[in-house]
Amino acid sequence: MSIELLLALPVMLPLAGAAAALLARHHARLQAGLAIATLAAVAVVSAVLALHVAEHGTLVLQIGRWTPQLGIVLVVDRLSALMLVVSSIVTLAVLVYSSAQSVSESSERTPVAIYHPTYLVLVAGVAIAFVAGDLFNLYVGFEVLLSASYVLLTLGGSASRIRAATTYVIVSLLSSLLFLAGVGAIYAATGTVNMAELALRLDRIEPGPRLALEMILLVAFAIKAAIFPLSAWLPDSYPTAPAPVTAVFAGLLTKVGIYAIIRLETLLFPASVISDLLLAAAGLSLLVGILGALAQTDLKRVLSFTLVSHMGYMLLGIGLSTLVSMGATVYYVVHHITVQSALFLSAGLIEARGGTTNLARLGGMAKVAPVIAVLFFVPAMNLAGVPPLSGFIGKVGLILAGIDVGSPEAWILVGIALVTSLLTLYAMGKIWNRAFWQPASEEMAAELADREVAPVMIGATGALVVFSLLLTVLAGPLMAYTDAAAASVLERTPYVSAVLGEDAAAQVQHRIGEDGQKVELTQDGGGR
Repeated sequence: MSIELLLALPVMLPLAGAAAALLARHHARLQAGLAIATLAAVAVVSAVLALHVAEHGTLVLQIGRWTPQLGIVLVVDRLSALMLVVSSIVTLAVLVYSSAQSVSESSERTPVAIYHPTYLVLVAGVAIAFVAGDLFNLYVGFEVLLSASYVLLTLGGSASRIRAATTYVIVSLLSSLLFLAGVGAIYAATGTVNMAELALRLDRIEPGPRLALEMILLVAFAIKAAIFPLSAWLPDSYPTAPAPVTAVFAGLLTKVGIYAIIRLETLLFPASVISDLLLAAAGLSLLVGILGALAQTDLKRVLSFTLVSHMGYMLLGIGLSTLVSMGATVYYVVHHITVQSALFLSAGLIEARGGTTNLARLGGMAKVAPVIAVLFFVPAMNLAGVPPLSGFIGKVGLILAGIDVGSPEAWILVGIALVTSLLTLYAMGKIWNRAFWQPASEEMAAELADREVAPVMIGATGALVVFSLLLTVLAGPLMAYTDAAAASVLERTPYVSAVLGEDAAAQVQHRIGEDGQKVELTQDGGGR
């Protein structure tokens, strides 16, 4: 079997698993087993693809043997392969966690039988987004995962979940309409939606229309990535969902938006004139998000606001657009997917043991539940960037990139990044003090004595925490991989060459240099 055929499996396996799980809806254990086996297979396939891409370069699959200009093309390079690996590990851990927890805390009306099929459809949507070689199928990937997320967000049918989901659906539909309008406008302007073709044709469009096309897509992706000021929907939507759902939403869905922005600002619109706008949005996201987190009294809302804040770190690296910043951004995306998911799973453990996520009511958990305390403490310190954890490594990379650029804007953002990291540490310390360190009230002591947490939930959370620590232990080879991925996306020609051939790659007019500036390419692919 050709290795290229494996590119379809991260999409086809979850869809086939969803169908099988739906047929097994009357057998809960069988359904959960099918779903877990499916995601385990996806993780293995993703790892094989990542290893092959690292050694042999970008893989391309032309569906139906149509040419890329006419048919659907799937593309896996270093960036998308890494995203597939991390997303498959996180979704597998979350699914194992949820298999030991009722999706609804108390309602018998919860359609638990549709949880696993819907979850697998969401995983398929994420995979479509990562492997899509054209804008329309990137849109399809977004719509598949969003359609599944609507169902997962409203499981249980409680008033709070329906209210939160209403906001989420309206905002998601708005971003999807903008995305679709952008796809249509780009097709009208260039005659194609294939991203490799667009890398050639968008370079030749006049600056005014080109900027308009870029802005339409950027706004759509920024809404999906919860970039300030388009992030107000997130803190109201995520905290009401069950812990496993919130974990996969927080870890993955916003990162699909970041992935799309990386493709937009490197492959399609390299070294754009709106880099300053990206840097401004990064700074505002960092500050507004962390200040919002400090003002919250509910654990899940604190974590939701820190999610908004730390999207700013990734946008900072994209806005700087240097080799150092992009490599650090890719590394930070991997770190944040893992750590944010682990934190929300830990929040689910706290809620399962203490019966609430209200920080004013919690207390005494360090003594009663020391394992849960450790499982929260490690990713919390990682998120805050305490050395030598992966959060520290990623932030240092981004800060060094800002220092290398040396512009006044870059220095301001370096300062904001440092302040945000310190405030994140303060926010995590506040959670630790109130939930774990302060004495428990009589009511909370009774709750802690009466409640237990399933070992499988603790084990799944622990596995994700261990994986986050591996990002530190393996930081050297992982940073080498992310730097190579960054060099590939900034160069542009490897992607175009893999999809359209070397002759087409020689027609690429620009790439992004190590200093973040646009470099004109000669016909042989060299810079001048």
